[in-house]
Amino acid sequence: MEEQELCVLPRVRAAFERIEHYMLPTPLLVIISGPSGAGKDSVVKRMRELNYPFHFVVTTTDRPPRPGESNGLDYHFVSTATFDKMIADDELFEHAVVYGQHKGVRKAPVLRALSSGVDVIMRLDAQGAATVRRLMPEALTIFLVPPSVEVLIDRLRRRGGDSPDQILRRLDSVVEEIGCIKEFDYVVVNREGRLDETVKQIAAVISAEKCRIA
Repeated sequence: MEEQELCVLPRVRAAFERIEHYMLPTPLLVIISGPSGAGKDSVVKRMRELNYPFHFVVTTTDRPPRPGESNGLDYHFVSTATFDKMIADDELFEHAVVYGQHKGVRKAPVLRALSSGVDVIMRLDAQGAATVRRLMPEALTIFLVPPSVEVLIDRLRRRGGDSPDQILRRLDSVVEEIGCIKEFDYVVVNREGRLDETVKQIAAVISAEKCRIA
């Protein structure tokens, strides 16, 4: 090595020390939210099928499973009494009553995954997303929307498990939920028949966020 290079090397090393933490970014807590019918469940399920290297948080609920849903994969289905006990024991990161049904996220799996260096993805309604943002303002928030009102209504009808009155309640909440969009970092349109494209967009957002300076 030339003498001039040896003289400047300590300053170069010091400069690189200042950027080392960018080379090993901290794990992200990613919140995927949006109104009912946006396709949050379908997106997260597809990401799991494609083996994305994330820890997918499974929400706990006291509602009964819809056709095709699996306990422990789509949701943790528990009784209302069990859910109330989890609240009393302070086991939940956040919880709320949504359309008359209890939903919540357990603390332990989230904190365990983040501490091990794994990115965590949460699927939350707008109310739950707001709660987690208050607790962890560094969370990356993505708002998922359907491409049109017609598609939204069709998805709510097709998925089954909801009565006509429940569908009306969900539609009535859409205006308020969409009103929260400015509180999110990104918006992704989940177009009909293009689920893999939606998943790729979300993955690209996460990758870009890991390269962010601030």
